[in-house]
Amino acid sequence: MHATVSYLTQTHLSKKFPLHTGGETLYVNGKICPDFALINTIKKLRVKQAIYKGDTLVAFFGSAFDLSDSINHDKIEYTENIFEINQLWEIFQKNGEAIQSDFDLITKNRKTQVLSDSVTVIGNRSHVFIEENAKAEACILNTKGGPIYIGKDAEIMEGSAVRGPFSLGEHSTLKLSTKIYGATTIGPHCKVGGEVSNSVIFGYSNKAHDGFMGNSVVGEWCNFGADSNVSNLKNNYGSVKLYNYAQEKMVNTGLQFCGLIMGDHSKSGINTMFNTGTVVGICSNIYGSGFPPTHIESFSWGGSEGFVVYKLEKLFETEEKVYERRGIAFSEVEKELLSAVFAKTT
Repeated sequence: MHATVSYLTQTHLSKKFPLHTGGETLYVNGKICPDFALINTIKKLRVKQAIYKGDTLVAFFGSAFDLSDSINHDKIEYTENIFEINQLWEIFQKNGEAIQSDFDLITKNRKTQVLSDSVTVIGNRSHVFIEENAKAEACILNTKGGPIYIGKDAEIMEGSAVRGPFSLGEHSTLKLSTKIYGATTIGPHCKVGGEVSNSVIFGYSNKAHDGFMGNSVVGEWCNFGADSNVSNLKNNYGSVKLYNYAQEKMVNTGLQFCGLIMGDHSKSGINTMFNTGTVVGICSNIYGSGFPPTHIESFSWGGSEGFVVYKLEKLFETEEKVYERRGIAFSEVEKELLSAVFAKTT
């Protein structure tokens, strides 16, 4: 069935992620990851019906005007468990469950490409799925902890060792002798090397060299210099705190392992050391010796010795070159979006 997908989001994001309305529309809460059971329930919605899980609006069918008044419409209480993301750290914490669900959906009734004889598989070979034109040579794939998905035109280079659950996006590369511990997801058009554990790296971001990253979430268009490292465990083995933007303060995650949360377009120089529970905003450039602070504001340029504001014109010059290397234009829409965030945050 063909469907037009659009987004109801904040004003400064609406040009990049526009809302297309025409008659009745099906709205699904963006923090929800629907499984087969929830999808079947959503498909049965009639006009002005809403699905709730407790106080959470899960999905609604109707007009945008009706959506704002959905609490007064026909309410359906969903009794099954729901996969939802409420905190930043849940992106990596729940990633294994998400990979398994996506693997089942994407590979259902499909046939994988043939694995090279040079690849060693530990566990069930049927839990490895390779898309068209993907490459994997002389590497070790261990599926005992979960499935391994290799996207179209992606590559796992020689000497790499991967433990599932793991997902490698299309056109992405694991460089020579990369070590991956699940549950890890690498988005499209990424280059990753070194050692990565239980992390999510979104599209067009690179951690191409040696260095450790664990229990982390990295946005789009980020880059890590060689030997950048992320600590994911405090020396006293205590619970990790993270900066919370909504509350404008540090909050206790309750986690013993929690590394780096980095926003889009941020970068680190060589040998950068990120302390346990570091939050970096968007469009920041971190470099120098020593540990930078555990909260680095958006549009920051500097390191442990201090920061200055990363000016928009300098940022745009860099991003135009970054996008050009990928054959993509750095559009006016992107510039307007980043300018809007700059105005809100500096």
